[in-house]
Amino acid sequence: MQDQPLICIRGLKKSFGQLEVLKDICLDVNRGQVVALIGPSGSGKSTLLRCINLLTVPDGGDVRVDAQSLAFSGKQTQLPKDKVLAGFRARTGMVFQHFNLFPHMTVLQNVMEGPLTVLRISKAEAEARATALLQKVGLAERAQMMPDQLSGGQKQRVAIARALAMQPSVMLFDEATSALDPELVGEVLQVIQSLAKDGMTMILVTHEIAFAREVADKVVFMRDGVVVEEGPPSQVIDNPQHEATRSFLGRIIGHAV
Repeated sequence: MQDQPLICIRGLKKSFGQLEVLKDICLDVNRGQVVALIGPSGSGKSTLLRCINLLTVPDGGDVRVDAQSLAFSGKQTQLPKDKVLAGFRARTGMVFQHFNLFPHMTVLQNVMEGPLTVLRISKAEAEARATALLQKVGLAERAQMMPDQLSGGQKQRVAIARALAMQPSVMLFDEATSALDPELVGEVLQVIQSLAKDGMTMILVTHEIAFAREVADKVVFMRDGVVVEEGPPSQVIDNPQHEATRSFLGRIIGHAV
């Protein structure tokens, strides 16, 4: 499996009522690759991430993460059994716009909780893993604090550590910096960049075009539920082939491309 894409999506479809949000999406993500999803609001980027993690159930298509593949059709849009679902989700760590930390738990307990309850590792092992990850995201000294004592950027870094504690095959970031004050964005992007250097496979939904250019191996531009263009940042961002991509980037980065 090493020479195959870590994530393989074929013919992915999703509608909400009459609104077709994803239209026959195909996407490959190689092991260790960083893929940035860009595009206007409502283009289906976040829904695509949620389908990969099965927080949203696709209406059609196939999703494979690592060695585990699931097929969906109009007649079969139910989630798999709990054990299969838990195993699938354990491979895909998800970080949201809002941090969703447990307010009644310390920072350390937040990071320990998944490994304890889902992976059922020992408390000592979970604590050691959580402590190492908090060190990695620069928050070792905040381990005994409660979430309401942290800044937004710190909360998001805890959320990243919490997702990493499950030792996923891939990390999914759904506009992880969009809810942060501008001065706090950099500290979260720095952690993501560090993960990229470590070889973590990642898919980022982001409006940070300069960051996508710097850290992504592949940029995917989506609009109206379809992949319009994909390729290395030097192509999609700096030399886009489609008018829709040029128009979007012109609005976002403020100059004609």
